[in-house]
This record gives sequence, structure tokens and C-alpha cells, in this order.
Amino acid sequence: MPGEIPIISHPSSQPCTYLWACAICDENETCQKDKEGHSRWLVNKRMSVIRHKILVMSNKGGVGKSTVTTNLAVSLALLGKEVGVVDMDIHGPNIPKMVGGEGQKLKISATGGIIPFQAYNIKVASMAFLLQNSDDPIVWRDAYKYEFINQLIGGVEWQELDYLLVDLPPGTGNESVTTMDLIGDVTGCIIVTTPQEVALLDSRKSVNFVKDSEFPVIGIVENMSGMTCPHCHKEIEVFKKGGGEAAALEMSVPFLGRIPLDPDVAVQCDAGEPYAMFCSDTDTAAAFHELAQKVEDFVRKRSGPVAPPKNKPGFSPIKQ
Repeated sequence: MPGEIPIISHPSSQPCTYLWACAICDENETCQKDKEGHSRWLVNKRMSVIRHKILVMSNKGGVGKSTVTTNLAVSLALLGKEVGVVDMDIHGPNIPKMVGGEGQKLKISATGGIIPFQAYNIKVASMAFLLQNSDDPIVWRDAYKYEFINQLIGGVEWQELDYLLVDLPPGTGNESVTTMDLIGDVTGCIIVTTPQEVALLDSRKSVNFVKDSEFPVIGIVENMSGMTCPHCHKEIEVFKKGGGEAAALEMSVPFLGRIPLDPDVAVQCDAGEPYAMFCSDTDTAAAFHELAQKVEDFVRKRSGPVAPPKNKPGFSPIKQ
């Protein structure tokens, strides 16, 4: 493995300072160092140059969490922010397809770190980039998941970012707990729900989970909230409306807004072209942009003014 090797007298006497995750290290099988300690050291090193770590979560699947994460990331990038996205949904990684990265493989840098996929001015790391066959099911025990989560957070060369969005899998299980534990300094959590009562019951569990973990709740987003008929232009409440706002009021957390149901969101996701960028003149895209601004307002109030982004080339919606 290329890189500068520290000179030590005894293999187990000092902590490892390699800048790559244990799982991809050539010395993994023979190493006698503290792997747990190295993993945490590496995560802390990677996270130390990222200003804000945002978790996007839901206790129920099918609410559009990954869609919200992708379009929020693009909306933040359009504000001039440096943004990364971790697709932590090991069993159902969808974000690569939404940004045109389906079938791509991540590469290893000269220093041993994983190079994230880049598109639309955002960096993405996901299980989907590591699969030989995208149709293969992931049948892993929790111990192996821990190693993978370590790789996604600590093994990836994120470099300096304004935001790292972590798209957690549904529920409050091992992946979410491990991710929170490893990152430690989480800026805040966004809970995504849909208006119907069964989804709202689960969103309340997510809010309580975050509060019990003593992390800030940025707020609740009500996704697929109402739809404008393309023929008569009347509003149709496909999955009801207003439930997310009521849940936020009941749980005493901020309500971040409603994102209308729009069939073109699915079309753009399947095409690998983020809706918030390619359909920016619609009400649904405006809702994503407003969500990004509310996240900006949250972090500004929490930590003071964010340093202005570095000068960079003009932004262009072209995959790299």
C-alpha cells in the first residue's frame, strides 16, 4: 500500500497513523495495533475539516428520504457550498442512481483513501459503488456493517466541506446508532415524513430517538404533501396534508416545510438528474431550495456566520 509508513519500534506500541481504513489495508490480517482506536482516530481526522454534519433520517421507509437528501445537497451546492453525501443505506443504496453514478466504482488515491464520486458539485460515497453486481443482496451481520460504516465515514477523502449529509437507513437500528457514535459532533438531524398517520407515528419515534441521543433536531420535512393536477390545476391531497406540521408542533420541533408530490421528481431521479437543479422553476424545486436556506439559517444561528466559500469555477449542471 503506497504512503509514508511511520517508524516505530514495536508494532503494537503506538497507534496506527495510516490514512486508510483497516478493511482496505494490506496489513489488516497481520496488524497488532488497536484497530478500534485507529478507526476513531481516522474518522475524527476526516470529520475535523467538515464544518457541519447533518443526518437525514426517518423511522419508516418509502417516505422519499434519499430524494430529499439528494435535492437538499444540490440546493446547498447551488448556494455555493461544498457538499458531500454519505449513502448509509447499506441494503438499499439509491443515491448514486439519482446523481448519475449508477455502475461507477470508487477508486483509491495514492495516499490510500477512497476517492468519492463527484457530480453536480457534490461528493458521494455509497455501498452501490462497491458492489460487483447492483442486484446482489447485502446479507451482513452487524460486525461487518460496522467496518463498512467506518470506511464510508473515515476511509473516504472528503477533504474540506461545508456540509456532509448522511442519508441514514429507515429505523433506529445499528447503522444509525453506529454512525452517530462515530461522528460524535453531529450538527443536527432532519426527519422526513409523509402526511399520512402511519408515517407520522414513525416520525415521532425518530424525533425521540434524536432527542435521547442528545443531538439537535433541525426539524421535520413533510414530503409528498399535496399535488397540483396538471389538467385542472387544482390541488389534490394524495396522502393528506398538514400532518408533518402537526407532528412538529406536537413534538415541539421546527417544521421545515412541505414538499409537493410531483411525478417529475421520480422521472428526474431515474434519469440521474437532480430535480432541484433541472426543474428549478417549479414549486417543488422551490421547496427544496427553501429547505436548504432553512438549514443554512439553523447552522448560522448555532455556530455563527459560516466562512464564505472559496472562489471556484462557474457552476455547471454537468456530471464529472
